[in-house]
Amino acid sequence: MGRRNKVLLADRVARAAEAALDPRQFVSAVDILVGIGWLDPEAVERWRRGQVECLEEVVRIDVPRISDALRSFLSWSAAQGLLASRTEYVARTPHRQTLRFSHSGDPAVEESYRTHRVSPSLSEKKRERLSEKTSRAPELVAIRPLNAEWTCHRCGGTGGLLMMESPGPACLRCVGLDDLEFLPARDALLTRRVKAKSPRYASSCASARPAAATNGKAC
Repeated sequence: MGRRNKVLLADRVARAAEAALDPRQFVSAVDILVGIGWLDPEAVERWRRGQVECLEEVVRIDVPRISDALRSFLSWSAAQGLLASRTEYVARTPHRQTLRFSHSGDPAVEESYRTHRVSPSLSEKKRERLSEKTSRAPELVAIRPLNAEWTCHRCGGTGGLLMMESPGPACLRCVGLDDLEFLPARDALLTRRVKAKSPRYASSCASARPAAATNGKAC
C-alpha cells in the first residue's frame, strides 16, 4: 500500500476508533472493521451465531488490507495510551464454542482481534467489570417463526421454536434445548428469577424475554 493510502486508512481507523470509544470507554478490532465499512453488522451477528467459520470470511476486503487496518488501530491505541484487555468471544450457540477470527487461525492474529483497548480513565475495578461483561457468553435466542411451516435441517421435524444454524433452522431437540420449558412473557419477576437461577435459558426473539428454564423449572 502506498504512503498516501496508508495515511488515508489511518485517518479512517482513527475516526472509527474515536466513535466507538467515546460512548463505551473501549474499542475493539471488530468495531474498527465495522466503522470503516469493511464489515457488515449483520455479518457479525451471523458469525456470533456460529454460522460463519471465521470473521475474515465476511470482511469485504483482503487479508493484507485487514492487517494494515489492525496495525493502524494498534498504533492509534498506543498513542492514546489505551490499555489492553483480553476478551473472550463465545458463540451464541448451545455449545458455546470459542469464535474464530482469522483464516489462518494463527494465535497471535487471533489475540490481536480479541484484545480490546480500554480507556485509562476507568478505574481498575471498572476495567475488571467491563472485561467480565464483554467476555460473557451472549444470550441464546429461540425463534418463534411467523411462518409455522418450517423443517429442521437435522431431523426433518418441526416445532414452535427453532434456532438458526449455518445450514438452516434446527429444532430445540436437535440443538439440545428441548428440556427447557417455555415461560409466558410480561412477568418481570419470573424473568429475573429464571436468569439468576437457571444454568441455561434462551430468549424468544418475538418477545425479547427469557423463554425457558432448565428442566422445566422456573425456580
